Amino acid sequence: MLRKILTLSTAVCVCLSLNAQSDSSKKATTVLSGSIDAYYRYSFSDAPTKTNNFTSFTNSQNSFELGMASFRVDHSLGKVSAVADIGFGKRAQEFSYNDAGSLAAIKQMYLSYAVTDRFKLTMGKWATHIGYELVDASGNRNYSMSYGFSYGPFFHTGVKADVSLGGKTALMVGVANPTDYSTTTTSAKYILAQVSTATKNDAVKAYFNFQGGNGITQYNVVVTGALSSKLGIAYDGSLQNMSSAGQSSSWKSHALYLNYDPISSLGFTLRQDYFDDRAFSPIGIGGKIYATTLSANIKNQNLTIIPEFRMDNSASEVFFKGSAGTGTKNTMAFLIAAVYKF
Repeated sequence: MLRKILTLSTAVCVCLSLNAQSDSSKKATTVLSGSIDAYYRYSFSDAPTKTNNFTSFTNSQNSFELGMASFRVDHSLGKVSAVADIGFGKRAQEFSYNDAGSLAAIKQMYLSYAVTDRFKLTMGKWATHIGYELVDASGNRNYSMSYGFSYGPFFHTGVKADVSLGGKTALMVGVANPTDYSTTTTSAKYILAQVSTATKNDAVKAYFNFQGGNGITQYNVVVTGALSSKLGIAYDGSLQNMSSAGQSSSWKSHALYLNYDPISSLGFTLRQDYFDDRAFSPIGIGGKIYATTLSANIKNQNLTIIPEFRMDNSASEVFFKGSAGTGTKNTMAFLIAAVYKF
């Protein structure tokens, strides 16, 4: 095994050396980007000490909250590229919930090397390939998050290979630390994979995603479609199975998105979200939840204002109402967020 590793390392070094001279004559490019966001949320169940929220990033009640200040640097020179993507705020803290100190501010940090036009290697920490929604509020049309995003993986730290299979089809395979760990002392590793494809005009795109290791397997499918220049649709579905100490559990999620943009400065997104904690699991909700979210995107140059109404309905009394915190099966909330991208 050691001989094979040394042989592979030598081959990589030779490839890097052969391309170093040609890359040195190329001009480096650096791109700076980022975003900031803040929001106010009110739950109409009027339970003062309860947020009535089981999803990420909006765990507040009747309070103005900071989201995240995000700064990203993309640098490339020839076949080599590097990304440093950092965030500050509660959103970044929840995203890197297993990290402490400065590590919690690193959303992504990775190096890539394009061995050929069809084959690229990447090492570091990157946002997960699983799911439709993103950690950055500027990348989503709904401000609150789906159940599938909240209980699926957030990021991976390891190495991956991206391979173009021709046309619009590509393959990604990788090996990483356990999900959502930037650093770990365990020897357990996860296998990552994705097959992506699209129609010639990109009207329909599909992603088939997988992660597995250490008693967890997860399958995920994301499909997006442009029905017209103003109307789009997307689907995100996951199934995760877990086993530990002779016990097994699982959860599944489905989310359907309808996006409508009547004019360039105004858009609407309706998300229908379904989550089923089918057996006892560490998530601890226990049962089925349906969530309907309607968000407007009001745009003025780089600024987007997002007023949003959301209703969650559960098969069991997991929410609370009134000052006494009486159990209830449903809850409704309103939030308004401001997102600026630069």
